[in-house]
Formats: sequence, C-alpha cells, structure tokens
Amino acid sequence: MTSHDVVARVRRICQERSVGHLGTLDPSASGVLPLLLGRLTRLAQFFQGRDKEYIGEIRFGWATDTYDAAGKRMGEISTRPPTRAEVESALPRFRGRLQQVPPAYSAKKVDGVPAYKLARREQPLTLAAVEVEVKQFEATALAGDRMTFHVTCSTGTYVRSLAHELGATLGLGAHLSQLQRVRVGEFSLAASHTLEALSGLAAAGELGRALLPALQLLPEFPAVVAPAEAAGYLLQGRATNLGEFSHAPLVRVFTPDQHLLAIARRLAGSLFHPQVVFPGA
Repeated sequence: MTSHDVVARVRRICQERSVGHLGTLDPSASGVLPLLLGRLTRLAQFFQGRDKEYIGEIRFGWATDTYDAAGKRMGEISTRPPTRAEVESALPRFRGRLQQVPPAYSAKKVDGVPAYKLARREQPLTLAAVEVEVKQFEATALAGDRMTFHVTCSTGTYVRSLAHELGATLGLGAHLSQLQRVRVGEFSLAASHTLEALSGLAAAGELGRALLPALQLLPEFPAVVAPAEAAGYLLQGRATNLGEFSHAPLVRVFTPDQHLLAIARRLAGSLFHPQVVFPGA
C-alpha cells in the first residue's frame, strides 16, 4: 500500500473527508504513518523536521536499481559475507551530517516530474545531493549476508540509500530487504493502530480510542490554558496576553477541559496572536 492508499482507507473508515499524513512511507515498508483528521489537518505546518526512527534488514551480495528488494539486480553477485569488523569500521562514515543523493526510484521531482517515472522510462536524470543527518546507525545483528539495524535520522533521509552506500563501501553490493518505521517525532509504533483495528473501533463506535490526546502533540510548544476572555479574543483572530513562557515563539492554547483552542505566535512580551484556531473546542 502507498501512503495515499492508507489515507483513502482512513477517509472511508472514519467517514472524514479531511485526512492528511505527515510524511510518506515507502510502499515496501511498514510502521508508523501519522495522520491528521478534520480541522487538525491545519496543524501539519508545525510538524516539519521530525526525527524518524527505523529498524530493518540489509542483505549483502548485490545491489538493485531501487536500492531495495523490489528492484532489479545490478552488477555481479558477491558470495562473501561481510565480517563484523568490516561493518563496524564502515558504519561511522554514515553517521552525522551527510550529503545524500536520493535514489533514482524516489518521489523527488526533476523539472516537475517524479524521479521514479523518469527512471521507469530509462530516461537520464541527475538528482542533487541533499544534506541529511543520521543520528544513529547501528548494526544490531549480523548473520551471514544479512544485517539487522537501528537508524535514527532527520526527515528526508533515505534508508534505502544508506543500505546501498554501505554495500558499495564494503565492495559487496547491498540492498534494503526489510524496513519498519517505529517512530516519527512524538508518534510511536506502540501508540499506532492497524487499519483492521481502526475498522473494528469504527464499527463499535469507539474511534476516539485511536486518537492521541491533543496535549501529546507538538510538545516543543509550551501549553497554556486560556481564560475565557483571552479565549474569546483568540477565536476572533485578535491578540491577547497569555504569559511569558521563556520567550517561546509559539504556544499551544487549551480550554480548561484540555481541548486544543489555538496555536498562537508571540508578538512581543506576553502578547500572542492566533496563527490557527479551532472554534467549537
């Protein structure tokens, strides 16, 4: 399934037209796909730059044109598995801030056309390197030609590219054979629901159990409960005093019963102006 397929399914299950995801997940991967529903899709602008965490498996021996198991084999097959020492010696060069070239089979645009469409037509294309940050890239186990791993990285990082480049560095060829995303920012696998479970909750009239409390969202923004008068100003699109909050540029504004009322931006001192509001909270 593509991320778009998941969004379409959730629209039907929840009977909600406004559904958006916070970053695509490769069709060959599984794991966390955060979704915003209804009016909260307006929060998407604030979720930029979330770190992502993955576990998966790399298979050594040959590279593929897509850098994963779905692609066509490229080059010769190597029957020699890597040693633990070779892997541990190579991994440090894939940590930190890197200039990474996205895979040809990716959604990156080239003159407005997704790169994967050009690659399928076997048309020449050149993708520019992008700076990414890999905070963690560890081999959790190595058995024969397969290595399981744990990666924590910035948004925009292609784990497929890490697998491909590791194989090239070792001179053995490699591709990504399995991938699961276990975290996107504050969204974890433990708090996630399968589509089947979501359907069951909908049938039981208990969809609310699948929603994260608003207080768990955007934890980097201080939370404040607005008095009735201040809440009224915010809902009218007017600035109001909310407190200092250590000079935080943005704050989450809640009603006394913990419903999200607004995201407000500091103008000066304790004066904040609503950037997005949620009437009826």
